[in-house]
Amino acid sequence: MIPRYTRPQMGRIWSDANKYAKWLEVELAATEALAEAGMVPKEAAVALRARGKADAARINEIESSVKHDVIAFTMAVGESVGDPAAARWLHYGMTSNDVVDTAQALLIRDASHLIERDLVLFAEILDLRAHQFRNTPQIGRTHGIHAEPITFGLKIANWFSENQRNIKRLRDAAAQMAVGKISGAVGNASHLGPEMEERICKRLGLGVASVTS
Repeated sequence: MIPRYTRPQMGRIWSDANKYAKWLEVELAATEALAEAGMVPKEAAVALRARGKADAARINEIESSVKHDVIAFTMAVGESVGDPAAARWLHYGMTSNDVVDTAQALLIRDASHLIERDLVLFAEILDLRAHQFRNTPQIGRTHGIHAEPITFGLKIANWFSENQRNIKRLRDAAAQMAVGKISGAVGNASHLGPEMEERICKRLGLGVASVTS
């Protein structure tokens, strides 16, 4: 994001700190789902939830040495847990993009909610103004010249109608992007399987990508 053009709320969504927080959210959802299935010790899942932290400064510091963002992330979270026996179950059966792509869907969902909220507020203003100016005459235009008279309220009503379509398009697009993947390296689901992928994504409020690479 370019700070000078970014509103604070949107900037926080796409900050490094929030990105890593979403990575941790995916990791914890996976660990807890796997613990419920008996694939990860429950005490490890509890410890990771209670003590796991994603400190952006520490992650970036480690990445400068290991040259891999997700390795740096898992190392930093493991340090924060302070229990190697529990930390070893972090990222179990997963590949980097299981975390990165799925967390990206969470970020897009949050950003989409923010945009949708503002579009709905904009619609309320347009609705109010369309009624306020329903009897205010103005020149209509066609082919760049004066045409039949209209009201300014009609012009705003057109903007309102267009904005309603924009809201629907945004919701449809956001729904299509609200999918995760926990299918492992090369997408062959050989470690955890499609059932666990679905359970983890459901825990995050996401659908499942039907095919991933």
